Amino acid sequence: MVEKTKIAANAADIDREIAWFREILKTRSMLNAGKETGVKSVYEISPPNLNGSKSAFAVFVKNHQLDFEERFLLALALVPHVKPELLDMFLVKNELTQQIYTEFGGKHGKNHSGFIPTGETAMFILAGNNLEQRFSLQRCFDGFHKFSRENILSLEEIDKNEPVLSGAISISQEVLDLFTIGEARKPNFSPDFPAKLLSTKMEWEDLILNNHVMIQLNEIETWVTHHHKLMKEWGMEKILKPGYKSLFYGPPGTGKTTTAALLGRKTNRDVYRIDLSQMVSKYIGETEKNLAKLFDRAENKEWILFFDEADALFGKRTNTRDSHDRFANQQVSYLLQRIEDFDGLVILATNLKGNIDDAFLRRFQSTIQFPVPSPDERLKIWKNGFSESVELEKSIDLNEIAAKYEVSGGAIINIIQHCSLRALGRNSNLITQNDLIEGIRREYHKNRRTL
Repeated sequence: MVEKTKIAANAADIDREIAWFREILKTRSMLNAGKETGVKSVYEISPPNLNGSKSAFAVFVKNHQLDFEERFLLALALVPHVKPELLDMFLVKNELTQQIYTEFGGKHGKNHSGFIPTGETAMFILAGNNLEQRFSLQRCFDGFHKFSRENILSLEEIDKNEPVLSGAISISQEVLDLFTIGEARKPNFSPDFPAKLLSTKMEWEDLILNNHVMIQLNEIETWVTHHHKLMKEWGMEKILKPGYKSLFYGPPGTGKTTTAALLGRKTNRDVYRIDLSQMVSKYIGETEKNLAKLFDRAENKEWILFFDEADALFGKRTNTRDSHDRFANQQVSYLLQRIEDFDGLVILATNLKGNIDDAFLRRFQSTIQFPVPSPDERLKIWKNGFSESVELEKSIDLNEIAAKYEVSGGAIINIIQHCSLRALGRNSNLITQNDLIEGIRREYHKNRRTL
């Protein structure tokens, strides 16, 4: 019922906004034809008063303090998704050229057969032939404008030497979701968003790490919780760079990924995992585009970005020998700049700190080592790992196992799974010493070690 109420409230306000948009289109058409309209400019047509409305759309307009032009552009970007037929009037062809009128701008999509508005479309409707007004309107597409800064809407990237305003006006998926279903859906992994939501059913209390690591993690948690107060109320934005950057390093299975997921769970933040080894493209310029899409979606979302296999881009650099080295360095420089400008928490993970260029390390607020757990820590993982539904053979001494076999927390969990499956295969709940030793042997073999 609550969801239907949200949708109904949005639909009612957007209907009013679309009616205002339709009136502007009608007036522009009449003004261009020299017909009497009762107004001299489309700017005389006031947008709907949304005061008192609690719809997501009304709250968005109020919180972002959108002016006439900004509300119109938002409506123009929204129309192809909710009332595409309103733009069919721009599909009429010039009788002389048999093409759509150039001043209308617009384009066709791959699947959408209707009219997709471009920057030129917006200029035509709002400014007509008034060059001064056209030049002023272009501010809405600047990188410093709230539309760009907060990833609300943007102009499609166009080929070199083509008019900038020929790019399609695109509304972000999050804003579109907010205006239609009342909330932003979590993005799915795709070429446009090469990241996966990281989650865990564990609790912070389940994390078994040494005290030194926990102290450093508590600092990160404090930053996530209080960074707005630190930067705004305490005025530290004049001194400190935005965001917090940390490097997690240590052997596989020592808890780097799990810790990132638990930081998100404890602070009520979404954590997105980006595997840089999968993201780095062999095609020149593609990696930067992939990263740009990712950071554009993440701006102002309070997300935690977790970059796994960080050495895929941040490995120690050699002298530039050819064009491939130069482009690789460009990719690194681009990612560094985006990370430095990102106002949230960024965690980079690697198995070996020595693989990371020292010049990059100096840019991080913290570097946290995740070592192989100590015997006492391993004992806790062993004890906490087994299901309460199983029994351990009396000959099993977990204290001895923890002290004798130096394995990571991740390896212990793998061994426990192996033992549990062996027991289930026997239609039993008894974990035997042989199960345990065989599981340990398998983990040792993975790392080319022998018992």
